[in-house]
Amino acid sequence: MAKKGKRDIEKVYATKEIVAKLRRLADSLEAGKAFQIQVAGERIYIPADAEFSIEHERSKDGEELEFQLKW
Repeated sequence: MAKKGKRDIEKVYATKEIVAKLRRLADSLEAGKAFQIQVAGERIYIPADAEFSIEHERSKDGEELEFQLKW
């Protein structure tokens, strides 16, 4: 398999689109299955045993909440 290059992007989706993605993710997590998602044109495969975490950041500019999957 070819080594993948570094990537750090942020993609904004319409509410309807993100709801559908989160619903599919929740269904996969609940079933203990792998998850696939396409972000900004790249398909990403997330194994069933990926670690899920939530990160909250606060600064003078505002707040940010990130749902993270690591594998």
